[in-house]
Amino acid sequence: MDTSVCALELLGAFFSVVAWVCSLATTITPRWMTLSTDLLPTEVYELGLWETCVVQEPGSMECRPYDSLLGLPPDIKLARILMCVAVATGLLGVLMSIPGLRLVNSCQGEEEHRAKRAFKLLGGAFCALAGVAVLIPVSYVAHLTVLRFFDESVPEVVPRWEFGDALFCGWAAGFLHMVAAVLLVASCLYAPGRSRTVAARWTRASCAIDRTGKRSEYV
Repeated sequence: MDTSVCALELLGAFFSVVAWVCSLATTITPRWMTLSTDLLPTEVYELGLWETCVVQEPGSMECRPYDSLLGLPPDIKLARILMCVAVATGLLGVLMSIPGLRLVNSCQGEEEHRAKRAFKLLGGAFCALAGVAVLIPVSYVAHLTVLRFFDESVPEVVPRWEFGDALFCGWAAGFLHMVAAVLLVASCLYAPGRSRTVAARWTRASCAIDRTGKRSEYV
């Protein structure tokens, strides 16, 4: 049982770190949406949360930050806020889950086990919150992209934005955050101190029964 709990803890901490890296990459990268036209097949336009970029075929890239915060579309504003919240809460989840690991130190007291359990529960809660904060803006931007792509009021000759790599990275980050939260919380369901106490009581009870049985035989 101890081995399985340690495995759950390590996997939860590992997935929380990977999920936080993916969330950070999703926030920074400008490839939330991409656009290419038949008139300029050698150029690809990329739209991110902080800047827009033009990628040319030889490999050169030119990026330009947004001029005004007030002029941003509502979906970009919402994505900025929630992704920053996701990065912050994901980092808190990592920082809370690592001290809760049994391999960090060799303390075996009841109070130490309770403290580690509390750290893991907090880490799982922050990871779950980070996962929700990532999935909401990524899914919302993807939903708007689909609606605009299939908008019949726009002529077919007008180029349309498509999914960028950042959306897929964001979905992966949200999924990994949720997996890390489940693993960390699941590792807290086993209380080693209580199980050892129960096992010791059962051992004492069985020994007492054996002794009384032997005494009755002698009598």
